[in-house]
Formats: sequence, structure tokens, C-alpha cells
Amino acid sequence: MIVWLAELFSSHFSFLNVLTYLSVRTIMAALTALAFSLWVGPKLIRYLQTMQIGQVIRNDGPESHLSKAGTPTMGGIMILGAVTLSTLLWARLDNHYVWIILFTTLSFGAIGFMDDYLKVIRKHPDGLIARWKYFWQSVSALVIAFILYYTATTQAELTFVMPFFKEYMPYLGLLFIPLVYFTVVGSSNAVNLTDGLDGLAIMPTVMVAAAFALIAYLTSHVNYAHYLYIPYIPKASELVIICGTIVGAGLGFLWFNTYPAQVFMGDVGSLALGALLGVIAVLVRQEILLVIMGSIFVVETLSVILQVGSYKLRKQRIFRMAPIHHHYEKKGWPEPRVIVRFWIITIVMVLIGLVTLKVR
Repeated sequence: MIVWLAELFSSHFSFLNVLTYLSVRTIMAALTALAFSLWVGPKLIRYLQTMQIGQVIRNDGPESHLSKAGTPTMGGIMILGAVTLSTLLWARLDNHYVWIILFTTLSFGAIGFMDDYLKVIRKHPDGLIARWKYFWQSVSALVIAFILYYTATTQAELTFVMPFFKEYMPYLGLLFIPLVYFTVVGSSNAVNLTDGLDGLAIMPTVMVAAAFALIAYLTSHVNYAHYLYIPYIPKASELVIICGTIVGAGLGFLWFNTYPAQVFMGDVGSLALGALLGVIAVLVRQEILLVIMGSIFVVETLSVILQVGSYKLRKQRIFRMAPIHHHYEKKGWPEPRVIVRFWIITIVMVLIGLVTLKVR
């Protein structure tokens, strides 16, 4: 919206041209999302406390978590609100990637909201029944996949990029649709499983989003794309703005979510943020990089799969508790130690992911 206004009045006020620059808009988008989160945060926390919308703690979890019972949850509303508002203000709204991002934010946010609502307000212990949650995630992901497939205008938008291989980028065709589906649904659930400690999920999300901001810029610049042997997708430029909003909103949320947390994001935040990372990875054609840079999300998910599979097949547990961050808590690690070490691992994996762009 602001870009349109700046272009409309730039003939009268030339200084408004600066608001059309991608770098300026990205910074302003991040700051807008950050300011919105810091402003709304205290008000939302007070409202959640007044309405007694507090986290339900499992009795079989780490004992240190029992003190968290009643901590306000559904704080992800703050993040999604900041991302949506900042995107509408600073992104070019004639780019259909922007509307796909907004659809992802709101659709997966709605699924998470319903899960949280049933869990903490209606007091259903399991929240939204798993098969219905997965059903609606699948519907949203398939809508995204089909839209992207039928609106693709270049072959580059439907290729599969392999790190370390500069010449091998096969055209996916209809296989693009299941790839999008599994990337978006898998990423959504992976971030959701990671969101079990104060700040554990949001900071890796911020780091990965910041890395994707750089990747989106390189992908949308013809010279950099050709130099790095990555698909050239000019429409990806607006994803830099989107990633900036995630960084700003995430840091604003972390202000209140850092240990000991004043508020939890709930499924309304984690499901949507995971889906956003998945969609952004798809749009810049870097699904493998999402796996590398978001390795913490992957490991958390694998720990649950292995734990459940082992118990069903052998009646034995591999970990003391899954997801794996609880395993380390059970081993006696203080919560802040688990969180910070997982952050450090994410930083390392993000750097490795970025290096793969050059090592080909």
C-alpha cells in the first residue's frame, strides 16, 4: 500500500522514491512488525490473563514445566497480526506471491486457533482431533500447491534444486504439487512440535526467515541467480519483505516469550509460522535448504516419529521423552541451556545452508 502511495505522489515529492527501494521497505517492514508486536504484546497478555486463556501442562512432562500452568497462550495472534499488517503496508500487492503468503498465514493460523480454542477454552484435552487438523492442513496446502502450479509462468518455478549440483535442476511437472504439499504440511507440524520451551521455536524461525530473505533477494536478481546457478524468479523479490516481517514479528514476540515466558505462541502461531517457512522455501525453490537450515525442526520431528514407532513395535522408548528437547530436560539440563544450545545449532546450520549456494 505504501509503495503505491509513494509512486503516486513521487512526482510531487521526489524523496518518496526511497520508500520504493526493496532494502528500505524490508527494514521498515521488520521495524513495523517489531513495533506492532511490542505495542500489542502487553495488551494481549493482559487480555489472555483476564479471560484465563492459559497453557495446559501435561502431567507426564518434565516437572519443571508444572509451574508454567496457566501462562497465557495463543500469543501467536500477535505474530500473525504483525506479519499481516506489515505485509499489507510494505509489500507490492500486485505480486500474487504476497497473497499466497497471506492465505497461508490466515488459513494455517485459523487451524491453529481452532486447536488452541478447543484445548484451552473448551477444555478438550487433545484440542482439534488429529485427523481433522491434518485434513484442513492438507486442504490448505493443496490449494497453495495447485495455485502455484497453474500460475507458474516459467520453467524455473517448477524445477527442483539440489545443493552442490549446479547443472542438475530437473523439471518437476505435476510432481511439483506433492512436493509443495509435503513441504508445507511437514514444515508446519515440525515447528509445532519444536514449540515446547520458551523461545525454542521462535528464534530458529527468525534465523531461517532471515536467511531466506537473503536467498529471495539473490533469486530475484538475474545476475546473482545466474552466478550462483539458482533459478531466477523475479517475483521472489517481495518475499524479502515477507521474511523481514517474520523477523520483526518474531523478535517482538521473543521479547515476551524469552525464559521465563510471559506468553506462549500456541498452535495458532507455530502451525502458521511453519507453513510460512515451507511456502517461502517452495517459492524460492530451496526445499532442501529448509531441511538443512531448519534441522532443529527436522530432528524434533524425527525424534517423535522414532519414539512412537519404537514404542509401538518394541514397547521400548528411544528417548526419555519426545520431542527431543524434553529428553535433555529429563537428563537434567536446565531449560535455558537446551534453548540456547539449540539456537547455536540453528546458527551453524543456517550458515552451512547459505554456504551451499556457493559450493556447487
